[in-house]
Amino acid sequence: MSGLLRAVDAVTVRVPDLDSGLAFYRDALGHELVWRNDEIGQAGLRLPDSDAEIVLATALDYAPSWLVSSADAAAEQIVDRGGRLVTAPFDLPVGRCAVVEDPFGNPLVVLDLSKGLYTTDERGSVTGIG
Repeated sequence: MSGLLRAVDAVTVRVPDLDSGLAFYRDALGHELVWRNDEIGQAGLRLPDSDAEIVLATALDYAPSWLVSSADAAAEQIVDRGGRLVTAPFDLPVGRCAVVEDPFGNPLVVLDLSKGLYTTDERGSVTGIG
């Protein structure tokens, strides 16, 4: 049996605004900007030894995001096996997402990339989904 959680997609870090978050994580710590979406208040930064990203967010709490095949199916499976639904599955620009808790109260952000990945311009600004 293979596991439900496929990979860590990102670790979300709450920042007061993207510019100050980028000043620290990009400029001071040296992480490369992959994408920036001012519309949703988020920016993704590369982790050099991982496919996962640091996602700076102005409106989300600190949490890991787990990549799954289907956010809807993963949320249902976790709840059926003793977890709790915190936020029902919802659409994201790149796919679907849900927030559940394991039986111990740990939040699990599960997301799929069913709509694709961000496409960006030379500055890292999101231009679409590809």
